[in-house]
Parts: sequence; structure tokens; C-alpha cells
Amino acid sequence: MKSSQHKTTEWSDSVTLTVSDNKPRPVLTVSPSWLSPGASVTLNCEVEHPSAGWSFYWYKAVPDLSEKSSSYELLPDGSGTAQDSYIIHGQTHTAGYVCRAGRGDPEYHTDHSQPKFVWSADVHSAASLTVSPDRVQHFTSDSVSLTCEGNFTEWRVRKFSEDGRLYSDCRRMTGSTCNINTSKSDTAVYWCESGSGEFSSAVNITVQNDGNGPILVSPVHPVTEGASVSLSCSLRTQKILSNVFFYHNDKLIQNDTRGELKISAVSKSDEGFYKCQYSGRESAQSWMSVKGEQDQNI
Repeated sequence: MKSSQHKTTEWSDSVTLTVSDNKPRPVLTVSPSWLSPGASVTLNCEVEHPSAGWSFYWYKAVPDLSEKSSSYELLPDGSGTAQDSYIIHGQTHTAGYVCRAGRGDPEYHTDHSQPKFVWSADVHSAASLTVSPDRVQHFTSDSVSLTCEGNFTEWRVRKFSEDGRLYSDCRRMTGSTCNINTSKSDTAVYWCESGSGEFSSAVNITVQNDGNGPILVSPVHPVTEGASVSLSCSLRTQKILSNVFFYHNDKLIQNDTRGELKISAVSKSDEGFYKCQYSGRESAQSWMSVKGEQDQNI
């Protein structure tokens, strides 16, 4: 309004103000998901409807078995960064991370993000996870035992499923062993967490949903360079097969009467995805990791 002439402008466009009872929850992404020697880990924290002025806080998740959850420890220089990404150098073991954001004066904070994990397949001395039977692939209704090992009295087995869900409790935990009667939903990444905050190496488990199809029998843990390894193909009703085709990264590498693929001295070039084919049916593919001799005691 121009007071001296008593004239008014047209109305402005309307603005809708939305007030939510719930704090926003940022989304954390971690790259890569699986560690490789010497690689750095990048965390990204994204706030819904991003706008200027946010500061970001970065945390390590520490297992808290008494609360069936985790506590959070601030990472070095992880308080109030202007960047929505954070790089971690020198990470060698499985770990969990969380972020949150804040802005304003006094500062308003979002909720913490859901935890995200970076997994290491390397077995280390403080905590480890063993699988019995010792293979990546299993049939439905197989009995599989996951055992946490290390100098700790309390353990939990965690599971990150194909559909992105995180599970904190094993349905049948006896001491340090989780017993599973496998179903397709048990295809997942598994690892152990101790009451003292240690993480074990992580393992992939794949459950074959085709009752008549084969599985590839391959090692759960990384194979050391120079060691020998044998891969085979198995049916639910027949453990030893012949005339099996073996593939490495989708390339046929063995096609004869043998039922095993034997590698007498594993090298880094042998790392990759493997699968087998028997009587026209293919197994799922599984990753075989190869580690250097110098890494085996990490």
C-alpha cells in the first residue's frame, strides 16, 4: 500500500506453510558396500527437501547388546561439517555409520539416520563368523549354523536382507551360534557383533529357491593367494555330479566330465563371480574373494 495515495497492489501469490510433528530423518549412503584393501569409504547424508544452511554430523555405530541397538560415537572432525559427505581412510573391518543434520541458531537437529554398514570379508583375530556347512549357497530347508568366535561372552548375529532390511536378532541363538532353517528370505549378508563393540567379518549367504536346480559349492571366506581351492556343483538329492559346466564372470572355463573345478594356486585374477550348470540348469552366481598373503593375519 502506498499510504499517501491510498492505493494498493494486487495480491501476491499464496504460500503454503506445512508444519510437521516429526523431525526429518536424513538418508545415509555408504560407498563401497564391501571393503577392498586400501580403498576409502565415502559417506553421504541427504536431507529430505534439501536446502541451504544444514550442517552434518557423522557417527560410528557401536553395538549395545543390552539395549538390542547401537550407541553412536562422533567420528574425528565429524561435528558440524558444511559438506554432506565424509571420507574415511584406512577402514579395514566391518563397521556401521550414522549421520544427522542441524541448522539454525539455536541449532535444530534432525533424527539420526538409519545405520548403514560397510562390510569386510577378511577374517581377523578379534572376532570372526564361521558358517557350517562352509559354503555360500544353500538349499531351502537346509540347517545352517552361524558361529561367532572371539574372546567375548556376548554376541548377536545381524542380517541385512536382499530387500534392504536390517535384522538385529537371530530367531534361534544358542550361546554364540545362530541356527537357521533356510528359506529364500535368508539370502542376506551376515556378521557378528560382540558386547564389547567388535564387528566380525561379514559373509554372504544365498538360498537356492529352485528345488530341482543345482547350487555352487564355494568357500564363504576369501581364499589366500597361492592356496588351492575346489569348487563343485551339487543337487539336493545328489552331492557328487559329473559333466558340470563352470563359469567365471559369465565366461565358460571348464566343460568336461569332471565334477570339480580345481585351482591349484589361486591368484588375484581368479577373483570374481562363479556359477555352475548341470543338465541345463544353472546355479546362482557367487563371488569368490582372493586376498594377498600379507593380508591373511590382518
